[in-house]
Amino acid sequence: MITGLLLAAGRSRRFGSPKLLHPLSDGVALAVHSARSLRSAVDRAVAVIKPDDLTLAAQLRQAGFEIVYCPDTHNGQGASLAFAVRVTGGSTGWLVGLADMPYIRPETAQGVAAKLREGAIIAAPYFHGHRGHPVGFGRALGPQLGALTGDAGALALIKAHRHLVVKVPCLDSGVLEDIDTPDDLHYAAGGRGFDPTDEAAP
Repeated sequence: MITGLLLAAGRSRRFGSPKLLHPLSDGVALAVHSARSLRSAVDRAVAVIKPDDLTLAAQLRQAGFEIVYCPDTHNGQGASLAFAVRVTGGSTGWLVGLADMPYIRPETAQGVAAKLREGAIIAAPYFHGHRGHPVGFGRALGPQLGALTGDAGALALIKAHRHLVVKVPCLDSGVLEDIDTPDDLHYAAGGRGFDPTDEAAP
């Protein structure tokens, strides 16, 4: 069973308001767009949010996600991911998505999940040679994922096992488009460029 983990416990400090609830041009919240793409690719879907995000929880439940409230989100994205992996320990793999990346196409997420089902230890989409999201992890990495801490998420784990990464080429620039500020929405909508040194960590 491949479980999708949507990391949605950020503080939106740079956005200036609750960015995950910010509606895109179709009126649907940013996080729901991210959730729909991830949900299309997995057998089970779990969203990790802060304990006080009740509105976000309701919207993500409607998108087909189970909700888990991480008690130590202040310890960074790594702590949220580790918590989610520990509470979904029966999974054969995890597809990890970020809730502030709403432009990823469903077929991209499905392609990465397919590699996990074929036995990949780590799988990720690559756009013009640059790694994007969502990133898939096989069950063998469960103990290491469950021990993560800090804001870097699984980046160090990916680098340590780079020889195991199955690259999934795609034509989907959304795999690199994370939304940190309101300006990012305008850039992404217009097809912004990207900085290859700015790889968000799962």
